[in-house]
Amino acid sequence: MKIGILGAGSIAGTLAETMNRIPEVNCYGIASRDLEKAKNFAKTHNFTHAFGSYEGMLADEEIELVYIATPHSHHYQHMKMCLDAGKHVLCEKSFTVNTEQAKEIFRIAEEKKLLVTEAIWTRYMPSRKMINDLLGEKVIGEVWKLTANLNYPLCDKERVVKSKLAGGALLDVGIYPLNFAYMHFGDEVLNMQSAVQLTSGGVDGENAILLLYQDGRMAVLNSGIHGKSDSQGIFYGSSGYMVVENINNPETIKIYDKDRNLLREVEVPEQISGYEYEIIETISCIQQGKLECPSMPHAETLKMMRIMDALRKEWGVRYPESIESL
Repeated sequence: MKIGILGAGSIAGTLAETMNRIPEVNCYGIASRDLEKAKNFAKTHNFTHAFGSYEGMLADEEIELVYIATPHSHHYQHMKMCLDAGKHVLCEKSFTVNTEQAKEIFRIAEEKKLLVTEAIWTRYMPSRKMINDLLGEKVIGEVWKLTANLNYPLCDKERVVKSKLAGGALLDVGIYPLNFAYMHFGDEVLNMQSAVQLTSGGVDGENAILLLYQDGRMAVLNSGIHGKSDSQGIFYGSSGYMVVENINNPETIKIYDKDRNLLREVEVPEQISGYEYEIIETISCIQQGKLECPSMPHAETLKMMRIMDALRKEWGVRYPESIESL
């Protein structure tokens, strides 16, 4: 399938390296607002065509699928452009800035019979099923709590610290602990509580989220942009605990008994980068005529957006109207 990437930043580079190793992909086009940047990207990553505008790439009828790798403040605008051009879309997280934007994108996509899906890569990885299977086998007994964290030193990243770019920890990295909890504990959440530390720029720099489930289980989540954390997801059971190393791209799953003895270590399958799973599933679904991917259906994207909307409202974090509006 002929794929174009909209945006030539660092994540686009990692994606391009992955795409070059996927037989199902034709690395067709890269678009940047800077033609020289696009040309250099195309040369470095073996792309056939370089475009000095997004509109120019979307006008090329050969492109079937577009991967959007721009800041999430612009996802809504760029997805609309792709859909209007008749292109299927795989869009980086967070999908949009708010729920209403996501709803409108899905409405347009359904109207035009085009597939749109959110590229939250952990949803597509085989590690997701591996973790759930182990929990189902009760390898650590009855599980009543999980913790998950993702913190990086990102204060030098404009897209993370600027309100005009929909910055803050939540939409950039906090979305991963949230998805981790919902993938492995489900969505029967009775109550959500949180605390936040705002930056001088008015976005969330550090946050903590507590989810209380109807059956009494709890999920304790945190994310931040000031320092590096261990990025672990830990399940606490009646006969031990289970540690997922790196919830952002799981590496190993370690199972311990009550005395902290390592009983078992489960390796995840070797991979190119981890991005291949979302790309391959998206291509397969398009070929089957589907309008959404089973690993991240539209309802799940909307669920995550609603949760983040509610958290931002509680924290008093609102972005400029120019990027919050439809």
